[in-house]
Amino acid sequence: MSKDVSMLWPDIIRRAAKLGTDRELVGMYPRRADLSRSIFREAIARAESRLWFGGYTSYFVWLEVPDGAAVLAARAKAGADVRFLLGDPDSPVTAERDRLEATPLTLATRIAMTRAEISKVDAGVPVRLSDRHIAMSVWIFDDEAIVATHIGAGLGQDSVTLHLRRAQDGGVFDRYVEHFESLWSDGSPADAQR
Repeated sequence: MSKDVSMLWPDIIRRAAKLGTDRELVGMYPRRADLSRSIFREAIARAESRLWFGGYTSYFVWLEVPDGAAVLAARAKAGADVRFLLGDPDSPVTAERDRLEATPLTLATRIAMTRAEISKVDAGVPVRLSDRHIAMSVWIFDDEAIVATHIGAGLGQDSVTLHLRRAQDGGVFDRYVEHFESLWSDGSPADAQR
């Protein structure tokens, strides 16, 4: 006796249960700016073991997280792995992206501002530079991730954004962790760039 799946599992239940490969998807947004302002703050506050910032500038973090340096210092002192992968301000890729964005607050300036904020974290947060992630930012907080894919000449806030939560081995979340780790291993320590 074969029954149609839609009779046994109506669409609303299938969407709520997330039985397929999308079960790690918490939310999808047309722009990073459409995320609730609390998502990053809450993800950072919940994270205990891993806070990886893989944004080209991650400049907005300092605008979204009140007293961000103190918050990150507390997480690092509690034993969390806090690290930043930023764009290389001297890269031709960065210069080309600045030309496309055509905004007075250049990428190099936003990177410098993020590095200045990181320097306030007295827990020795490592920073590496790369230009390989110019088109996609990945922020990982324990088993939660926010991924932004840059579109055209738009600023980072205009990027299509996914909010993910790890639910399986080898799933979408794990693939983005692998992506971050690959970029991190290829990145140059920021101190060597000075």
